[in-house]
Amino acid sequence: MIIYDNGDIILKVGLIRPVSLAKIREGWSEMKIIFHEKFCESDYADNGASMPGRMEAIMSALGSEPGFEIIRPEPAAEDTLLLAHTISYINMIRSDGPLYEMASLSAGGAAAAADIAVTGEPAFACIRPPGHHAARDSAWGSCVFSNMGIALLQLKRQRKIESAFVLDIDAHTGDGTKEVLSDWDRCTIFNPYAEDGESYIKAIETFIKSIPAVDIVGVCAGFDLYQKDLGKRLTTFDYYRIGFIMKRFAELTSKHKRFAILEGGYYLPDLGKNVLAFCQGFQ
Repeated sequence: MIIYDNGDIILKVGLIRPVSLAKIREGWSEMKIIFHEKFCESDYADNGASMPGRMEAIMSALGSEPGFEIIRPEPAAEDTLLLAHTISYINMIRSDGPLYEMASLSAGGAAAAADIAVTGEPAFACIRPPGHHAARDSAWGSCVFSNMGIALLQLKRQRKIESAFVLDIDAHTGDGTKEVLSDWDRCTIFNPYAEDGESYIKAIETFIKSIPAVDIVGVCAGFDLYQKDLGKRLTTFDYYRIGFIMKRFAELTSKHKRFAILEGGYYLPDLGKNVLAFCQGFQ
């Protein structure tokens, strides 16, 4: 739970640290949340990412605070999916109607977030299935299409960007994203590794010091590194800090252009507040 008390914001789980509400809100802009009610359907697959209640937990938390606007995405068209995947792989997914419908909508949501971000407004795509384990002709770990890859490659095709930086904070390496974007020499992807939250955040801060100006910043926002989830490392406040670090990084390197895409995160009791914390830092 996030509690406002005498002008301060205190995250009451994990690391407790008061932060001036005025400082937090300084420079905030309204964040666009890319979401479609169809994402609440859970019968398109049988895995952790499709579990009932997952999207509801996130959207309930985001709806509890001001400063967010919901944008409904459209499914990605086949020519957009082909930016990241082979036609044989797309057709294989298409053979499962419900899965293809949900996955193409997810990819469309990621692309919509990137379209918004390139105008200078922050965006968060609350979508599923996730995509950072989706390679050109295969996928694993609940992923289907390369949501981040599709989002960035669409902007590149439209000549809106020539370079990008991607931070992946999921508990697992985004091997699919790396493979899909491997031919793009001006796209840098970083998956931090550390034994605890402080070291993890320090690794991010250290790495981004070496990144020159880029056209856009993307975050593969997994929440399964949470202390009660699979990774057992990060606190709710850590997610706020990561969001804030990436906001400041985007201000310095990409003229504010930044977006994030939901990946993992399976501990439902705290998933919503962790996403909210990240988004409040990121906006």
